[in-house]
Amino acid sequence: MNKTSSVVVVGAGIVGCAVAYELARRGVHVRVLDRREVGQGATQASAGVLAPFIEAFDRRQLLALTSRSLSLYDEFVARIVEDSGATIQYARTGTLEVALDDAGLQRLRVIQQACEDRGIRAELLGAEDVYGVEPHLSKTLRGGLIVESHGFVGASDLTAGLRRAAVAYGVSFETGAAVTRIARNGTGIRIETAGDDFACDAVVMAAGSWSGRVEIDGAMPVPIRPVRGQLIHLGWPAPALTRVLWSPDCYLVPWSDGTVLVGATVEEVGFDERATVFGVRALIDAAQRVAPQVSEASFLEARVGLRPATPDELPVIGPSAVFPGLVYACGHFRNGILLAPLTASLIGDLLVDQIQAELLDLTTPKRFGDC
Repeated sequence: MNKTSSVVVVGAGIVGCAVAYELARRGVHVRVLDRREVGQGATQASAGVLAPFIEAFDRRQLLALTSRSLSLYDEFVARIVEDSGATIQYARTGTLEVALDDAGLQRLRVIQQACEDRGIRAELLGAEDVYGVEPHLSKTLRGGLIVESHGFVGASDLTAGLRRAAVAYGVSFETGAAVTRIARNGTGIRIETAGDDFACDAVVMAAGSWSGRVEIDGAMPVPIRPVRGQLIHLGWPAPALTRVLWSPDCYLVPWSDGTVLVGATVEEVGFDERATVFGVRALIDAAQRVAPQVSEASFLEARVGLRPATPDELPVIGPSAVFPGLVYACGHFRNGILLAPLTASLIGDLLVDQIQAELLDLTTPKRFGDC
């Protein structure tokens, strides 16, 4: 059977759902296809940290993207809540990054300067001041840095809200539909799966780590590789953390229910999605170095996701160089949650208003050839 839509989005993770919602609220007929259930790829294994000035302080291009996207987040979440009625855990609690040694302390000074250069408030703390903020942390810390504009969002909450809001605007979701090929079909596009074929005028490739494994007629595969990230979910003993805690080897995200997510490993193991003893132990050890009370926490679960990484670790967002009507929205690596609002806005502007924003120069697929 052939089913027709104006735009097909391949991938129902956070990026695919955000793009589908944005297009639909601008009046586009959208269908979303995914080999799995909605939000069950890398999205379900995300802690939802929103911290551009930690991850990208020394990477000008990535910081331009992530800081812009963070500026969109308040309105993004509010609009989804209004359109879906969903409850989304979203908090701009700030982050506290801690230093374990002199090199770490110097890193914090560099980040503080990068923040101040952009008008972002960042407070450098001595060791005693760190304990005043979070008294339960290790007494071996050298200092810390608070960036108040940072925070976190519940990735699963957000994705569920996006789906509900998208459906309210007429988006249809087809799960269990693994896309195998994208081909020209006269003046349109044909999307082939193991079951049905789908026809559309434009297609958005948002399939995460699988984006490079779909055959696209006349185009090279986009160079995306999977990077395994493991997280652990802990029942946290009192006293609770008051903000996102970041250290050289892990981060800890406190949830309103008293639990904490600890992440994340970075493992080049191909498409292996197993949780491992090695990964879980590494996260527990890293967390215990900064927060000794981890030893009293209860272990709830481990989560695993494959982060879609590109050679330059920038996302691929923009039109194909060789396949008219194909637009990429993939390769977000560790920043899919953070970059979702910006990605959706850029794709909406491109497909609906035919506006190619300057930021797309940073993310163009053309930097990798005939993709």
